[in-house]
Amino acid sequence: MRRIVLVEGDITEAEVDAIVNAANSSLVLGAGVAGAIAAKGGPSIQAECDEVGPIEVGDAVVTGAGDLPARHLIHAAGMPRGGVATEQSIRSSVRRSLELARERACRSIAIPAIGAGIGGFSEQRCAEILIEEVRQHLAGETTLEEVRFVLFGEPSYRIFEMAKDAEAVRAQMARLRAR
Repeated sequence: MRRIVLVEGDITEAEVDAIVNAANSSLVLGAGVAGAIAAKGGPSIQAECDEVGPIEVGDAVVTGAGDLPARHLIHAAGMPRGGVATEQSIRSSVRRSLELARERACRSIAIPAIGAGIGGFSEQRCAEILIEEVRQHLAGETTLEEVRFVLFGEPSYRIFEMAKDAEAVRAQMARLRAR
């Protein structure tokens, strides 16, 4: 059974097949989620990023996960280096991240609030976009069984919780209208 799970915590500790990094298109692991990944994952991650980057804003690439508990690290370029995230860049980068996870037969993935925080994008709208994209992906052909949003702090968790609940209500209302 495919499911979306919300967790308040540290994404670098997620025991999943793949962890998504909220990356910039230069693939420089600076601050925020990327900084935490660099600190806990070790220097091999930045070295691999240097080999495959830069990438287009809205794209994603895979590297090894270094010392993190995941098998893969997917770098979702939700913004240019030093720039801000947009709805399109968030949508596109998470969609590509999910495709890359499917291509590697991942069963579980951990995703942060891509574009919120350093990316400067509204966390509420970020939550709505990410949940919508994940639901669409899970409704199609995929190897993913669990998509885990790992959120830093209770306020972020609550915003995602509200967005997930609102999406569930919309889906239920659509099913009722279809009867």
